[in-house]
Amino acid sequence: MISVDIYKKLKYFNLDISFRLNNEVLVIQGPSGSGKTTVLDCICGIREPDSGTIIINGNTVFSSAEKLNTPISSRNIGYVFQDYALFPHMTVKNNILFGMRSKGIKDTAYCERLMDTFKIKHLEHRHPSQISGGEKQRGALARALSVKPELLLMDEPFSALDSDTRQGMYSEFLEFKRTWNISILLITHSDEEAKLLGDRVIKLREGHEAGDTIYRRPQ
Repeated sequence: MISVDIYKKLKYFNLDISFRLNNEVLVIQGPSGSGKTTVLDCICGIREPDSGTIIINGNTVFSSAEKLNTPISSRNIGYVFQDYALFPHMTVKNNILFGMRSKGIKDTAYCERLMDTFKIKHLEHRHPSQISGGEKQRGALARALSVKPELLLMDEPFSALDSDTRQGMYSEFLEFKRTWNISILLITHSDEEAKLLGDRVIKLREGHEAGDTIYRRPQ
């Protein structure tokens, strides 16, 4: 169970959000500048809330009352950034291995499994500049999962893809969710993505929740 109750004063408004997440896809949807990415950054430790708590499977990683702010490296979280943030000087395989080594994971068979799962084994020796947008997305997802996270954060992961590639990645994402038992927090501005990919959707407007809707996808 992921528990988030945070408040942060921003330049034009105050972010005030509270939610629970448990082995599902929770989508936070809203326009640009509504505070969506700030939520992810606070959860992973890139930014610090002004007050509140963040608890991941019983482990408190942030508490203003306890003056606790666990470092990024000690939070068991995977993060897929909007621009994928793959290291350009590393091959696809080494990007994945980097994530594993950062957590002291030496199981190289797990790296092979990730590349097979996301259909990028044939790209293992290529650099990010040598692969397509969809392939970068798969590589970024594999690297995020390489740390064996308890929570996966995804910030507009499909926004940079062309329409045809994006539709294909939607199908792959839904298949991935059926296969991996992990809590996922996905950020998007798209109604289509929210309804298609989310088990539950929080609409965010200027730092505040504007509604929580459950979508039930056909099985």
